[in-house]
Amino acid sequence: MDSPRYRFAPSPTGFFHVGGARTALYNWALVQRTGGTFVLRIEDTDESRNSPEWTQGIIDALAWLGIDSSSPRFEGPYFQSANAGLHRDAAMGLFEEGKAYWCDLTAEQVQARAKETGGQGYDGHSRDRGLGPGPGHVLRFRVPEGMTVVDDLVRGRVEFQNDTIEDFVLLRGNGSPMFLLANVVDDIEMRITHVVRAEEHLPNTPKQQLLWDALGHAAPVWAHVPVLVNEQRKKLSKRRDKVALEQYRAEGILADAMINYLMTLGWAPAGDTEIVPWERIVGDFRLEDVNHSPAFFDVKKLAAFNGDHVRMMSPEAFIEASQPFLQGDVPWAHERFDAGTFARVAPLIQTRIGALSEIPAMVDFFFLADPPSDPDAWTKTMSSDFAADALDAMSAGLAACPWDAESVKAVLEAFTDARGLKLGKTQAPVRVAVTGRTVGPPLFESIQILGRDESMRRITAARARID
Repeated sequence: MDSPRYRFAPSPTGFFHVGGARTALYNWALVQRTGGTFVLRIEDTDESRNSPEWTQGIIDALAWLGIDSSSPRFEGPYFQSANAGLHRDAAMGLFEEGKAYWCDLTAEQVQARAKETGGQGYDGHSRDRGLGPGPGHVLRFRVPEGMTVVDDLVRGRVEFQNDTIEDFVLLRGNGSPMFLLANVVDDIEMRITHVVRAEEHLPNTPKQQLLWDALGHAAPVWAHVPVLVNEQRKKLSKRRDKVALEQYRAEGILADAMINYLMTLGWAPAGDTEIVPWERIVGDFRLEDVNHSPAFFDVKKLAAFNGDHVRMMSPEAFIEASQPFLQGDVPWAHERFDAGTFARVAPLIQTRIGALSEIPAMVDFFFLADPPSDPDAWTKTMSSDFAADALDAMSAGLAACPWDAESVKAVLEAFTDARGLKLGKTQAPVRVAVTGRTVGPPLFESIQILGRDESMRRITAARARID
């Protein structure tokens, strides 16, 4: 081989799991560093669970992560179902060579025999019965005696005694190939040299390595990376945890942030910061440096990564990235939204958000006829003994002051100093009057952008409501 060939082989049975995304990125980083090839193979042989929309979801998710056919180092997608003939031919070849045999036991009979003997799983009952193919017969691999050693770039040397590996099924009773066989035959056909995947596949590896040997090929380089766990240190589950990459994308997590964060799950770049560009990750990443302990997928840390990446964007890039979130299901998206106003507001909120989905709630008061109504915020801020006076002072001061943020701030500071209060407290009723909320972009800059007439109208309306 002139260059290494890595593969990513997901099944199209649901949303794209963040664990799968991490594995794909590990492979992609190695491809970029070694000058290899990334092979995308869709393992679509489970017809009852497969769906074209899930296949497209995989392709779209990978493209969002920067892994797609626009790169000359990308191949695919290939589909496992297209190789069914090759899988069966390989199985029959193993039978003809005496490396596999037919078995007429059903799964229920296998379990019953194991229960009677106190064993676990299949006991080799049909090894020497000389059966041929027949209705319901499965083809089993004849596991040889001895030991299988898996040399893993992450786990090190892992030994498996072959007498603990049952004679596993290659072809089902209906003649369809099993995953283990299809996986190996496809890897051989596609000339895969490196298999980098999650640790949960490690128990299958000795079986696959035996198949590689039985089919007359040297096994690939193995690397099993740590599984992702939640804060209870349980393996991430689609049923229990938030694992869909599409969901994080919809919530405004940037691709660069997701890539950066996923690459640090089980590995860390050199230096004193984990916030690094992809080019540096490619240069530093080595499988030998991957930790084999489970990696905690921390949603809060991902949000922190995203906030850092948002702040690193240019103003123009931030405005462009914001557009999908300003054009969705918001009441002001089409009727009152003004791109010029948002361009002035954007620098004020870029430093304050963790995800792009937070943008509408930060800026909606600029584009609504009246500020949003938040009863809790109103009660909390307008019940103070200085709220009405603060609004009166602002109403009078804004009518005459120069129209810039510093002058607006000076009006409230004069009232604050006169009452012996702190600016943080006196801002609260003014902010709720103008924006409807207790948090948001800088208050005085927001008032400047909103305009004198509209700001005074809102403050006057809030003052009247207090009365």
